[in-house]
Amino acid sequence: KRCGEEKKMRGSCPARLFQVRLRNPCGFGVLPARAAAMASPAVSPDSSSHEGLSSVNSAPACSPTSDSENLSPDELELLAKLEEQNRLLEADSKSMRSMNGSRRNSGSSLVSSSSASSNLSHLEEDTWILWGRIVNEWDEWRKKKEKLLKELIRKGIPHHFRAIVWQLLCSATDMPVKNQYSELLKMSSPCEKLIRRDIARTYPEHEFFKGQDSLGQEVLFNVMKAYSLVDREVGYCQGSAFIVGLLLMQMPEEEAFCVFVRLMQEYRLRELFKPSMAELGLCIYQFEYMLQEQLPELNIHFRSQSFLTSMYASSWFLTLFLTTFPLPVATRVFDIFMYEGLEIVFRVGMALLQFNQAELVQLDMEGMSQYFQKVIPHQFDSCPDKLILRAFQVKYNPKKMKRLEKEYATIKNKEMEEQIEIKRLRTENRLLKQRIETLEKESAALADRLIQVASKIAIFLFSA
Repeated sequence: KRCGEEKKMRGSCPARLFQVRLRNPCGFGVLPARAAAMASPAVSPDSSSHEGLSSVNSAPACSPTSDSENLSPDELELLAKLEEQNRLLEADSKSMRSMNGSRRNSGSSLVSSSSASSNLSHLEEDTWILWGRIVNEWDEWRKKKEKLLKELIRKGIPHHFRAIVWQLLCSATDMPVKNQYSELLKMSSPCEKLIRRDIARTYPEHEFFKGQDSLGQEVLFNVMKAYSLVDREVGYCQGSAFIVGLLLMQMPEEEAFCVFVRLMQEYRLRELFKPSMAELGLCIYQFEYMLQEQLPELNIHFRSQSFLTSMYASSWFLTLFLTTFPLPVATRVFDIFMYEGLEIVFRVGMALLQFNQAELVQLDMEGMSQYFQKVIPHQFDSCPDKLILRAFQVKYNPKKMKRLEKEYATIKNKEMEEQIEIKRLRTENRLLKQRIETLEKESAALADRLIQVASKIAIFLFSA
């Protein structure tokens, strides 16, 4: 009963105001008030209940045998219970589809619907308990139950826990830069006009960011401006606003700023957003190798149509699929990114190409562009788990990626050396041209003098 009342409060209280200490009925400890505040988001990433349902259904569906040597009997029992309920939900869903396809009486449908609702309620409660314990015992889970934690994150972090879990995953809970945030907002940035121009293009259909004077646009401007002052080399890059926007849907602006700083520093994003975008070039190079190795037929077709990898994959790396998928699906990918880094972008990208290879090889360049824009983004709207499953079936070799990184660095160094040599030769050529021009002028002057001398001699001889 207490758990049910607290869930009602969580659904009605914004993140900034919710200060109740969360307790669970199974003696799994207390979620601190600060964690509770961050566990209940101010804004949902999607107005529909689809994303929350996906997280609830999928979060506990991991193997209870993972890291079993580090789990207590209570934890093993809870995980087994969650797994069993997940199976029941899946079976019930199948039976519902079967009944809808046949002419059964409405009473049976009502019983099945009631059963599904009851199972979902228990599953949501158990998921809340499990993740509450994970947050309270974070250090222990990171050190001793890492494999299990990874499986749970791949199944989806429950929406109410994303704020605190994301901060814990990137170690952004106690960053000194947070104390500078209010002072940074008082300063002016050379990127302000550019940020203001692009803000309206960031999640334009999302309620939180709609309207020129909306709270979402204001806090997004604040965070982007603050970062442009902290990191003047990067300043502002348009794709980064989508990442910050997602963070702001989950947590207050100060916390979002700290998480973004950590992502830029520790998750290769800073190199992606530098003016040279050297890291993006590396990612495209590595992805092209995977494409050539795993989907040679599609790779040949892309080349024959001059359909460059950068034309469709650049936004995948720069926005982490936030401009590709609807938010419920993109947020699932982002959950995994927070734990496993850019690897998930390679995996999801290859999974999409594998899934659509048969259709893509039939299209020309224009057809493929339209297919990437209109068809691919919505293929997994109703089943993000299917996308994640396919992504982790993709072959990904970290050692090979490291080798490709060195290979790319060698190529770039050689290109740089060639550019330096070309620059040197151009400089020498320019100097030689200048020398020739000088010599030509001197030659012309000598010719004039010779003519003058010859004229004087001729006059002298004639007069003599």
